[in-house]
Parts: sequence; C-alpha cells; structure tokens
Amino acid sequence: MELINKSYPEEFILLGFVDRPWLELPVFFILLVTYPLAMVGNIAIILVSILDSHLHSPMYFFLTNLSFLDMCYTTSIVPQMLFNLGGSKKTISYLGCAVQLYFFHTMGGTECLLLALMSFDRYVAICKPLHYTLIMNRNVCAALASIVWLSGITYAVSEATVTLQLPLCGINKLDHLLCEIPVLIKTACGEKSANELTLSMVCIFMLAVPLCLVLASYACIGHAVFKMKSEGRKKAFGTCSSHLVVVLLFYGPAISMYLQPPSSISRDQPKFMALFYGVVTPTLNPFIYTLRNKDVKGAIGNLIRSTFTSKS
Repeated sequence: MELINKSYPEEFILLGFVDRPWLELPVFFILLVTYPLAMVGNIAIILVSILDSHLHSPMYFFLTNLSFLDMCYTTSIVPQMLFNLGGSKKTISYLGCAVQLYFFHTMGGTECLLLALMSFDRYVAICKPLHYTLIMNRNVCAALASIVWLSGITYAVSEATVTLQLPLCGINKLDHLLCEIPVLIKTACGEKSANELTLSMVCIFMLAVPLCLVLASYACIGHAVFKMKSEGRKKAFGTCSSHLVVVLLFYGPAISMYLQPPSSISRDQPKFMALFYGVVTPTLNPFIYTLRNKDVKGAIGNLIRSTFTSKS
C-alpha cells in the first residue's frame, strides 16, 4: 500500500480557532509556558532516575519511559501549533501531517499501555511484596517495556496508514490544531464507516482494556492497603494516588475522543481534547509524581545540591 495518497493536497490548512480568533493568543502563551515546563520536568525525572542509585527500581524505570514518552508526545505537536497560532500562515505540508500523525499516535498508543503496565507494577509491589524482585526483575521489565513500545508503534503505523489512504476529494481544510486520525476520517469523503468501526475496535483494545486492567489492579491494591499499618498505608497511598491521578487525566479525554464514531464528534471537541492529553497531561505528570513522592523530591534536591557544590 502506498503511503502517499494522490487525492491528498500538498498541504493542509489547519483552521484551529478560526471561529474564535480571540482564543489564539491565550492558547499561544499557554503553550509557550507549558512546553518548557514539560521539557524541564520530564528531563529532571529522567536524570534523577538514572543518576540516583536509590531510584534504580522497576517503578522508576517505567517512570523514566513515561517521561521520555511525554517529551516526544508534546514535541510532536506543540512546535507546529506555536508556529500556526503565532503567525498568519496556518498550514502544514502533507508530509508534515503524515509524520505528525505517526509520531503523535505512536506516543499516545504507547502511553495507554505504559500506564496499565505501571499499575501492574504497583499491584505486584503492594500485593506480592515477597515475590516482587523475582517477578519484576530487570529482564522482565525491559521485555514488558519493549512490548509496550512495539504495540504503540504497530497501532500507529496500521491506523495512520489506513487513514492516509482515505480520499479527501480535494478538501485541504482540517478543523483542528494538528493532524489526528479521527479528524482526518471525519474530513474524508465517500464511505468511511469501515474505518470508523476499525478505529473504535482498535481503541477498545488500546484504551478500554488497559483502563479495565488499571481499575482491577487498583481494586486489589485498595483491598491490600486497608490491611496495612498506618505508616505503610500512607506510603502506598502516596505512590499509588499519583499514578491514579495521571491515569484519570489521560484516559478520560482520550476515551471521550476515540471511543465514539468520528462523524459524531463535535466541532471543538478534538481541539480541546488534544490540548488536554497532548499538552496538559504530559506537563503535569512530572509534577504530580514529584509532589507526592518523597524519594523523587529528595533525589532532585540532592542533584541540585551536588550541581551547585561542584560549581563552587
């Protein structure tokens, strides 16, 4: 199957907030602030997880993967959105659209599965503490992370490639801030019910199934936590509540966007949902984990102190 669809235009016009132009400047400045925050926060998580030997555990290995993923996630869309919102030319080339489609959905699909994997790690740590190091050893963690990344890539390549084959019949305007699968399906002309059905079925596997696994893991964790002593209960709640907040922030908007037919999606929903799970959540993730985790706060403090001490 050819990647380049001959019925596609050379470039797309991203309408964005064309009907609400007063929103463009506030959204531009919000992105201008949140993007560096996302980069700094996630880089800090990666550095302390690698440099601090106390954080060389499966939990922080997966958290490092999440931080790297979030950096790629926001970078795949924010620079282009800043360029369009800050200038008069609101276009993206066909090639740029295709590349963005693959990268954005690779990171999104991978994050869906990675969050479920992180909840499984917490389940084993709290409900099977005596077997934790045996079950979640280094090789198993590396294998699970590889499967998650490969699954995300497979999802993105298959869905994006099929979507790029849909005829647009000369239409070159996308009512969105970026190139996203549901919006391209909605814009396409001709019969597209098969594509909508395929997207819904795939997203059940990528969103609904992982979310059910997360909820099942936390049901077991909750049962185990209430049997603990107060000190252990407080530490378990501190770790798990951070992850649960991240899960809700990501899965909620993603499910509302992807588990309904693209033709039934309202006009403004894709824009705000994409800003939420593509920008807001990756920016908040490192701060949520840091503010609720004494180990990470201590490691960041040690890293800052060692940096200034070495300079002095």
